[in-house]
Parts: sequence; structure tokens; C-alpha cells
Amino acid sequence: MAEKTITNHSPDNNLDSYLVRTRSYPMLEAEEEICLAEKWRDREDPKALERMVTSHLRLVVKIAMGYRGYGLPVEDLIAEGNIGMMQAIRRFDPDRGFRLATYAMWWIRAAIQEYILRSWSLVKIGTTASQKKLFFKLRMLKGQLKAIEEGDLRPEHVSEIALRLMVPEHDVVTMNRRMVGPDHSLNAPISEGSEGEWQDWLESGYADQEYLLSRHQELVHQRDMLKKAMKSLSQRERHIINERRLRESPATLQNLSDHFGISRERVRQIEVRAFEKLKKSVKNSMVLEHITH
Repeated sequence: MAEKTITNHSPDNNLDSYLVRTRSYPMLEAEEEICLAEKWRDREDPKALERMVTSHLRLVVKIAMGYRGYGLPVEDLIAEGNIGMMQAIRRFDPDRGFRLATYAMWWIRAAIQEYILRSWSLVKIGTTASQKKLFFKLRMLKGQLKAIEEGDLRPEHVSEIALRLMVPEHDVVTMNRRMVGPDHSLNAPISEGSEGEWQDWLESGYADQEYLLSRHQELVHQRDMLKKAMKSLSQRERHIINERRLRESPATLQNLSDHFGISRERVRQIEVRAFEKLKKSVKNSMVLEHITH
């Protein structure tokens, strides 16, 4: 029944009409969502499943559109995302307090990302969640930093990406080299001396709600660490770092020059100095945390 529902709502040859159709389905209120989820969980009510699926099709489209830069058909990305959504609905427990959209986002992204990985045939990317996150975030951050060179990243770009994603600088350098290098076979070993293959890891299953909760706690911890580090900066430094480094659409030097009544070069100097202070503070916190634990 679940597979048939997804088939009925997968993109056809006319993507435009599909997008219009997804926007025509009403969203669910929280109470209605809980009721429908309970009907599906307890009785596998097909009408409840249909309502949950159709009300979240636009969410799949929105997430899939974010992966257009990988050179794969949007229709395929949406179709894979729909499969991920069904995985989420099958495992969704309304008693845990999550909204379905919040829970489903991870599953939708996971399905799309694994499809991209299979399509690109990239191996030796790593086996950890942080390395997988780095693979998908690296392209976006390189674009924001205008670091479009095909070779090694500049040291300042490596430092900034590592700080934003809370990963070691070495991992950033290694991942970038793998991404700009040639593709490899999915049957290649995950790492030197490893008996497992990349294909095995791709098919190793999905996270449950306990995993999502732990990931949420990890992200909260990372944000707290960054927030504490920001306290070491002056008010002007914090404003410049927020506007230049922590927004998806960074402010220009001219914008900040006008705001503070100083030259663009002075803004740049403050930004560089503040970023170095921020890096040092975060690194010290990570070292202290490692020692105390």
C-alpha cells in the first residue's frame, strides 16, 4: 500500500504540473497530524497515509531542489526523497513529540544524499556522520566563500569551513581532494586495510528517533560552544562575524563599511582578527572538553 501511494505521487514527465499539484494539497494542523499518524500506526488506514503523504510532498520538493547542483535530474531527486519520506512515515511515532515534517527531513535528505553518492560512485569519503555532512556542505560553503578553484583550498578557507562545520581542518583538506579527484568504484574498500566496501555503508540503514534526538543535542552543544566563543569578541566584532561568516547570504564589506562609518579595509581587518580569536576560543574549549571527559 505504501509503495503504491508513493508511485501515485511521484513526478511524471511534466515536472511543472507535478510542482503545481504538490502545492494544491493542504498542510496538516498538529492535532490532525497526530490523529492521522495514530490511525496509520495502529490500523494502517490507507486514507490517513494518503493525507500524510500528500501534505508533505512540497517539503520533499523543497529539499530536493537544494541538491540540483549535483547534476542529476530533479525528478529523480524528488522520487528518491519521496521514498525517504515513506521511510519516515513508517517509523514515525506521534507520541514522541516531534512534528512529522521535522522527523521526515532527515529521512528525505538521507535518501537523496545516498542516491547522489551512488550516482557519483564516490568512495573513501569516510564512514562517520561528520564526514558525510562535510561532503554535502563543502560545495555550498566553497560557493559562499567563492573558493571555486579546482585544486587545494586556501588555508583561510580551510580554517573557516572547519570552524563552521566543527570538523578538523585535515578532514576538510582530505574531503576536498577526494571531491575534485576522479570517481572510484563502489566496490572499493572504505579505508586502507578495511574489509568493508563503500556500497555496504550506503545500505547500512537509517536513523531512528533516538538518533535524531542525539543529533539534535549534538547540534545544540555545538551552537552553545560557538555562542560562548562569540562572547570573547567585542560587540562590533560579533556583528561583523555574524554578518560576514554566519549568514547564508553574507553582507558585503561595503554594507558594513556604511553601517559603522569606517573603510572597507578596516572592516576586513576586524573580520580577520575576530575570526582568529573565535577559532582560538573554540579550539581551547574543545581541548578542555576532551581533557575533562
